[in-house]
Amino acid sequence: MPATKKALPILFAVMFLVMVGFGIIIPVLPFYAENVGASPTQLGYLMAVYSLMQLIFAPMWGRISDRIGRKPVIMIGIFGLSVSFFLMGFSSQLWMLFAARIIGGFLSSANMPTVMAYVADITSPEDRGKGMGIIGAAVGLGFVFGPAIGGIFSKFSLNTPFLIAGASSLLTFFLVGFLLQESLKKKDEHEAHIEKTSLWQSLNGPLSILFFLQLFISLSLSGLEATFAYYAAKKAGLSTVTLGYLFMIMGLAGAIVQGGLVGRMTKKYGEGSVIQLGIVISAIGFGLILLVDSFTTAAIFLSIFGIGNGVIRPSVSALLTKKSSLGHGSATGLLSSFDSLGRIVGPPLGGWLFSIAIGLPYISGIVLSIIALLLYQMYTFRSRKYATMN
Repeated sequence: MPATKKALPILFAVMFLVMVGFGIIIPVLPFYAENVGASPTQLGYLMAVYSLMQLIFAPMWGRISDRIGRKPVIMIGIFGLSVSFFLMGFSSQLWMLFAARIIGGFLSSANMPTVMAYVADITSPEDRGKGMGIIGAAVGLGFVFGPAIGGIFSKFSLNTPFLIAGASSLLTFFLVGFLLQESLKKKDEHEAHIEKTSLWQSLNGPLSILFFLQLFISLSLSGLEATFAYYAAKKAGLSTVTLGYLFMIMGLAGAIVQGGLVGRMTKKYGEGSVIQLGIVISAIGFGLILLVDSFTTAAIFLSIFGIGNGVIRPSVSALLTKKSSLGHGSATGLLSSFDSLGRIVGPPLGGWLFSIAIGLPYISGIVLSIIALLLYQMYTFRSRKYATMN
C-alpha cells in the first residue's frame, strides 16, 4: 500500500508525542495533587478516573472512527488531551483536577484505538504486526523520555510540566491536521453499517477470548508497576532516582523489540506464536524478579519481563484486526477498553497482594500469565471448531 511508508512515521511521531505528554506529568501529579489538598486515597481516585473514562468510551470512539474516519477522531482525542493538560496546569482546587482528568480520559480514549485502526487500514495482513509494533515502540519510548522531561521542568514550578505537556499535545494536533491523510477509504465504508449489537455479539465468538487474554496481561503489568518501587526498595535498597532509571531501561528494551522484531517475528511465525512466546517470557520475568538483590539484577530481570510483555499487545492487535468481522476501530476500541479495565483493577489488587507478602504480586503475575497462555490455547481450539462448523 503506497500510503503505508508515509503514514507510519507520522503515526510513530504522533503516538510518541502523545505518550511524552502522558509521561511528563507522571512524576509531578502526586505532588501537584497534594498541593491542592488531595489525600493519598483521593490521588488514587484521580488516577483511576482517567482509566475509567477510557474503559467506558474507547469502544465508542472506535466505532465513530469506523463511521466518520480516523483523522477527525485522532484530532479530537489529541485536542482533548491538550485541553486537559492545560486545565490541570491552571487548577487551584481538587475538583478542577478531577474535571480535567475526566475530560482528558473521555476525549483521549479516542487516540490509541483509532491509531491502531489506522495502522490496520494501511497495512497488509502480513505487515500488520510490524505496524502495530512500531506504534508500541512509540508508546514505550514516550514513557521513557516523558518522565525525565517532567522531572527536569518540575524544578521551575509544579505546573510547568503540565503546560509543556499541553503545548506538546497542541503541536501534535497540528501535526496530524497538516500531515496525516485519511485512511478510511470508500471501499471500507461497509464497516459503518454494522448493527449496533454486533460489538457485543463479538464477545460470543472465538475472538472474545483475545479480549480477556489482554485483560489478564494488563492486570499483571499494572500490578507490577504499582508495587515494584516498594519491592525494589525493600529487596535491594534502591532509591526513587534509581527506580526511574530501571523503568527507562525496561521501556527501552521493550521499545527496541517492538519496533525491530515484532514485525519480523509475526511475519515469519505468525501472531499466535509471538503472543505465546511473549507470555512465556513475561512469566519467566516475573519469576526472576523474585530473585532481585541489586540494581544490575533488577535491570536485567525487569528488561526480560519488558521484552516479553512488549510483544504481546501489538501481536494481539494485529491478530484481532485480521480476524475480526467488526470494523478495525470497533475491534481496537473494545481491546483498549479491556486493557483499561486491567489498569483499573491491577494496581489495588497488586497493592493488596503486596500487603500480604511482598512477592505475591509477582507470583500472581506468573499465575495470570499461565491463565493467559491457557486462554490462547482455548482460542485456537474454538477457532478450529468454529471453522469446521461454518
